[in-house]
Amino acid sequence: MFKKFLPLIVATCCVVFMQPTIAAVEINAADQAQLDSVAGIGPSTSRAILEERKKHGNFKDWNDLEQRVRGIGERNSIKLSAAGLTVNGQSHNAQISASKPSSAVSAVKVSKDSKAASKGGKETPQPGEADK
Repeated sequence: MFKKFLPLIVATCCVVFMQPTIAAVEINAADQAQLDSVAGIGPSTSRAILEERKKHGNFKDWNDLEQRVRGIGERNSIKLSAAGLTVNGQSHNAQISASKPSSAVSAVKVSKDSKAASKGGKETPQPGEADK
């Protein structure tokens, strides 16, 4: 009976233990070889990252990286983060989720105000406007 399941057990172990793992590469500590190991970063991009880091210091966050290194925009930085690149220990998704609550609340508030105005609904008066 065990002989029948042996190939299945071996195949399962191979799948579980041989899955590629994404090692985090910290952009402020990595050398060129480590940066090149991240999918989506080639030799020219890694050189540009290292030169910018040498000239102006470590990157503060993902937005700082996007502003300072040509060719790394928001879409590219999301892909690089998924491939294991971090800035100050944070993935791009962590930075987005940390900044979302305040902007999401503002967007909902603006959206509700806009709907009320477009439907001809009465807008809530601002303090001091009721006297006018």
